[in-house]
Amino acid sequence: MQYLLLIYGSDEEWAALDADEQRGIYARYGELERELNAAGAITGGAELRPAATATTVRVRNGETLVTDGPFAETREQLGGFFQVECGSMKEALEIARRIPTAEHGAVEVRPQHVRAEA
Repeated sequence: MQYLLLIYGSDEEWAALDADEQRGIYARYGELERELNAAGAITGGAELRPAATATTVRVRNGETLVTDGPFAETREQLGGFFQVECGSMKEALEIARRIPTAEHGAVEVRPQHVRAEA
């Protein structure tokens, strides 16, 4: 089963870290990603640009509304994701626990919907 590990953190808290602290966190991400690649568990992932660069699209009553920024004002924003192949939710949760941002933000673990072939 594939799981999406949605990584939420604070853009402001990240920006407040000094360059050495940021490099240290990136190093931990790199180590985890190399390990997941070696195990064949990672199927995708990316770091996202800050939430301030987002654009949100809504369609209401046939009218398209486009606004700058994320869909809601929150302290934590979606900052990236890993897509992983795991045998169980327990395995996906173990990987999520090891994501550095889980220590000061949050990691949402969601199983992907499997569509029946038409």
